[in-house]
Parts: sequence; structure tokens; C-alpha cells
Amino acid sequence: MDNTYLVRLKAYDARRGHVLRRYTYAGIKFQEERGWYRVEKPVGDYLRTVHQLPGDTYSPLAFDVCTEAEAKSLDATEADEAKVKRNASDELKLSAARPAGTLTTEDLPKASEEKDTRRAKREKD
Repeated sequence: MDNTYLVRLKAYDARRGHVLRRYTYAGIKFQEERGWYRVEKPVGDYLRTVHQLPGDTYSPLAFDVCTEAEAKSLDATEADEAKVKRNASDELKLSAARPAGTLTTEDLPKASEEKDTRRAKREKD
């Protein structure tokens, strides 16, 4: 199996430019929600060059193309990043409170105090 790759379409994230949800190549329909596909080396080599926007070499790449070991490592990393909730047994850093002399919203001037009723004069061009 050393002449195969695992490939997947990157997850949809318009903010980062990942806008493809499906892609078809060589009779294989790749869908982002399905996850990893095992493909032959020539197909994987082509998919390595596919960008999110056709013809735009500056857009992000559309696929993750990895060996099996790299794919497992990537999945493990993503699983750790997706873990939001912290357990009591985790090593937690101290969340320090603000020192007493910190500026708060009560210290800011009231809206009526800072309002200036005069209009600024426009400069002549």
C-alpha cells in the first residue's frame, strides 16, 4: 500500500477561503463530510495541486494529501484541538484577576459629559 495516499477535501470555512464542498476527479466524487479517501499515487499527486478556486494559484489548496501515518497524526491533532471542555485532572494555568488599580467602565466619563455641541469648521482647500 505504499503506492497510495489518503486524501480529503478540506472542511468548509469561507473565512479562510475553503469553499469547495465536493469535487470530482477520475470518476471519484470527493465530499468534505465523508472524510478520508484512499487513492492511487497519480490521483493523489494531481489532487495536491488543486486549489479552492480553479485557475487561481493564490487561493488555498483544496485537499489534504497524506500518507497513512501523516493522516493519523493529523486526525489526532484535530481531535485535541476540538476538545474545548477542560477536566479537573488537566493541568490548568492560574487565571489571574485584575489588579486593584485597573481602569473600568465606571471610571470612563459619562456620554453627556464628553459630548461637544460645537461643530468643527471645515478647512478651505
